[in-house]
Amino acid sequence: MLLSIVIPVLNEAQTIPLMVSRLRDTLDGLMWEVIFVDDGSTDQTWSILERAAFDDPRVKLLRFSRNFGHQAAVTAGLDFAHGDAVVVMDADLQDPPELLPRMVDLFRQGYDVVSPKRISREEETRFKRWTAKLFYRILSRMADQPLTPDVGDFRLFSRRAVLAIRTLREQHRYMRGIAGWLGLREAIIPFERRGRAAGNTSYTFFRMLRFAWTGVSSFSAFPLRISIAAGCILSFAGFLYLSRVVYLALFTTALVPGWASVVALQCAFSGMILLALGAIGDYVARTYEETKNRPLYVVTECSNLPLPQRALTRAVILAEPDPMSVIAMDDADRLSSGAEDPLSYHHPLAGMRV
Repeated sequence: MLLSIVIPVLNEAQTIPLMVSRLRDTLDGLMWEVIFVDDGSTDQTWSILERAAFDDPRVKLLRFSRNFGHQAAVTAGLDFAHGDAVVVMDADLQDPPELLPRMVDLFRQGYDVVSPKRISREEETRFKRWTAKLFYRILSRMADQPLTPDVGDFRLFSRRAVLAIRTLREQHRYMRGIAGWLGLREAIIPFERRGRAAGNTSYTFFRMLRFAWTGVSSFSAFPLRISIAAGCILSFAGFLYLSRVVYLALFTTALVPGWASVVALQCAFSGMILLALGAIGDYVARTYEETKNRPLYVVTECSNLPLPQRALTRAVILAEPDPMSVIAMDDADRLSSGAEDPLSYHHPLAGMRV
């Protein structure tokens, strides 16, 4: 079998040599390829990747025209992966390559998805651990399909799971939710997540917050339902208060003219209205962006990879193809499904059989 490893990278020049070295040591004896997707790096990441690809034809590269986001990079890697099993992992070595053989063993036992679950998070602040735990718990209750807590993008997918994911081309992507939405047979592996091998994370607090909102809004209309429920509660409270005011005005002389309570209620209702409009507006904006049907990513360069003869849905490929190495993606899919030996195609640049 051929194992494909998809690794999105953004300014990971310090970690790439370590990652490639550990992959070689860990996967000795297996047929494998690693697809690095450069998501608009501004440091020496691409030049280091090119050297690695020149030295080892199993190292394959895609380069975006700009930063399209982590989830788009994962999507591109899955689009170009030819393996019988495909692993998505990060380049910072917080996802340990040494776990890959166990994941492959479970795949061979018939699981379509193998998900390592974090049981510890080294070098993360207490605030980050607490917010991550809270997010997974809330999203698991809000999402239409339950999600496994503490499972990130580090996953192994079978070939048929990859083919299913390729058909889902929404603009605002949340791969963790997509994997759960498929409902395929899944195995869980607990592991201890280490700290970064080098460099700094590109995920700031606000990027993580935006990513969390993408996960919520992509797989649940619960925020809209909250707006409806809160609106009903506040409206009921307002009518009760109005009834009290009418009673005091008609049957007592205790009503003191004033506007403090009116202002307080006005602020509460105005805030609720703006919150509801904001939630509705965000859903409408996402619908608008989907109707434009723009590409998920634009590839400008590639190395050691055959380009598809047929167009990929919602993707732009501007890289120059090698006429001797063009392999139709549907042919590759057919080969890896068992019709022929999936390892019998010629390598695009090296002219050797891999």
